[in-house]
Amino acid sequence: MNDRITRLTTTQSDFDGALAKLLAWDDSVDHQVNESVRHILHEVKTRGDAAVMEFTEQFDRLKVGSMAELEMDKSRLQEALERIPQDQRVALEKAAERVRDYHERQDQKSWQYEDEDGTILGQKVTPLDRAGLYVPGGKAAYPSSVLMNAIPAKVAGVGELIMVVPTPDGVVNDMVLAAAAIAGVDRVFTLGGAQAVAALAYGTETVPAVDKIVGPGNIFVATAKREVFGVVGIDMIAGPSEILVICDGKTDPDWIAMDLFSQAEHDEQAQSILISPDAAFLDAVEASINKLLPTMEREEIIRTSMIGRGALIHVADLKEAAEVSNRIAPEHLELSVEDPQAMLEDIRHAGAIFMGRYTAEALGDYCAGPNHVLPTSGTARFSSPLGVYDFQKRSSLIGFSPEGADRMGRVASVLARGEGLTAHARSAEYRINE
Repeated sequence: MNDRITRLTTTQSDFDGALAKLLAWDDSVDHQVNESVRHILHEVKTRGDAAVMEFTEQFDRLKVGSMAELEMDKSRLQEALERIPQDQRVALEKAAERVRDYHERQDQKSWQYEDEDGTILGQKVTPLDRAGLYVPGGKAAYPSSVLMNAIPAKVAGVGELIMVVPTPDGVVNDMVLAAAAIAGVDRVFTLGGAQAVAALAYGTETVPAVDKIVGPGNIFVATAKREVFGVVGIDMIAGPSEILVICDGKTDPDWIAMDLFSQAEHDEQAQSILISPDAAFLDAVEASINKLLPTMEREEIIRTSMIGRGALIHVADLKEAAEVSNRIAPEHLELSVEDPQAMLEDIRHAGAIFMGRYTAEALGDYCAGPNHVLPTSGTARFSSPLGVYDFQKRSSLIGFSPEGADRMGRVASVLARGEGLTAHARSAEYRINE
């Protein structure tokens, strides 16, 4: 590369500021995008199907006479599954099997217990009635995203899963439809953009309103999801993809360079960072980057990402590497070290942790089993990967016995009167045995 990738060391006096500058990402939405999205949301909310069809013609160049033409029959999904090459079908089915097996272990059950005076307490776990899954269409088609979003919803027991996928100029991606068939998607609408999000959030004459919207999309989709949050639940507002690799210097530098590329090729804003206590190894990886970059199909995207947002960071030891990693809280963290299990204790913030030299992050994107929908932009400090729990809600169960109402009513009475809420106090006191 003509321009060099950023090099940092924790001993430099301005390390904290340099790291903060490297991590800074402007997620403020363009004013014009905001205005467009709000207009689209209002039109769909007030005019329903008619507005959806107009925006589909405007943005996807797809003119239809009725909304029925924008709903895809389930038989079409099965046809796609049978039409795709056999190796693609086998790969999708194997990936789905592993994703389902992993997520079944997350399934939460309702529970209750009884205390000493017969009072029943517990939690009722209920799946969402209906969820909406946004899937990018056209050239940016991701069947893996269908599996990762739809399977946890199905494992959770969601009553109806509705997928929206744009088909610009009528272009349909059979692998996406095949993945929907495998994952058990219930209904598919060929809609995209903010208008699809609006239809799912508010409902139209044809598209039923959902309880939660999940799935990735462009800036219009992300902005629309942010705007409708509160009317419906959303999974997250995702930023650019990130990978952080901690290496002890003993992994093949070519492997590490390609792991960094695997995220850099997503887009120019993606971030790839390598941390190592071995300065010579950082040099070796930089040499591998320069050697391998010309062989990549998405060379220019990777180059822009690596120069603009990538970094090679030298640390004193693996303990300090973990400290720097925790400050970054990366989406994907590779522990390419001799004993990754020993390092785990020091790792506090990461969306997904890939353990050992043979665990390429790319496996997690497709078929390892855990979800590839992960918190970005440092939100791994407080967020988790998408999971079955995102499609379930919990209701508290409280059932007092006469004895329990007497005992705890006395406590509630004191607290309520202390807050000046007399009706609360008297409501509890009516159930006290004098």
